[in-house]
Amino acid sequence: MEEPERNRPRAPITAADVLSWLESTADRVRAGEVHAAELIEVLGELRAASSACADASDWALLAAREEGASLRQIAPVFGKGYVRAPAARLEKLHRQALTSDQWLAILRRKI
Repeated sequence: MEEPERNRPRAPITAADVLSWLESTADRVRAGEVHAAELIEVLGELRAASSACADASDWALLAAREEGASLRQIAPVFGKGYVRAPAARLEKLHRQALTSDQWLAILRRKI
């Protein structure tokens, strides 16, 4: 039986949030309210946010393993039905950090 959902942590942004923002921004671009220079700034912000999301994802992967999650449990969020994707990511992460706390320390130094 699964644990009841308690006050679990939530991602700070969701795919639905991004799509809503994208649709709104696209409307503003079509209306001529947003210009190329502004879009280039947004592009930089999005690329930085994407990198931050990938780092957060890596932290969550390490933390989930530390909490006892199996690769089979993790695999579906990678969009694969097999464990090679999270296993390969863990292998790459373990070259830099063995624990989620170590990864968090690396992220703090990056900023």
